[in-house]
Amino acid sequence: MGIAAILMAIAVPSYKYVTNSNRIAAEVNGLLGDMQFARGEAIKEGQTVTVCVSTDGATCLVNTAWNSGWIVFSDPNNNQQVDGNEQILRVQAGFTSTDTFVANLGISAVTFNREGFAAADGAGLAGGAALITLHASPAVADWTRCLSMNMVGMMVVQTPKTQGAACL
Repeated sequence: MGIAAILMAIAVPSYKYVTNSNRIAAEVNGLLGDMQFARGEAIKEGQTVTVCVSTDGATCLVNTAWNSGWIVFSDPNNNQQVDGNEQILRVQAGFTSTDTFVANLGISAVTFNREGFAAADGAGLAGGAALITLHASPAVADWTRCLSMNMVGMMVVQTPKTQGAACL
């Protein structure tokens, strides 16, 4: 019994680390993959493609956290709303966990033009980058991930450089 208790004391924290790590990687990589897909489609099709927060998989929401879910759609009129015959290309359901995925400046939509350049909520990203931060619940700096994107559409997942520091 004593040996079993020792093995459990070692295995449980390791199991928790692996499950948290996999969940967080899947969440942030899901948005990264859909952003890269949207950029590629915009370049390939020669028209704007938008990624926006959506809870129902059909309409865009403003000032809502990305953990609610999102959609990728062709947006030829560049209004960051699904209307007319605009085709929804991908749908991502909201997170089942209590993790939060919040963008700086309340960004709830990112549009890629036919050259692959990015604009957020109708404004270009010149002078800075969009930063969407994933916080695990409970919030622990080791589990924080940030998806950073600049105006030319370059995207990277970051982690805080020091304990408690925000992503750059």
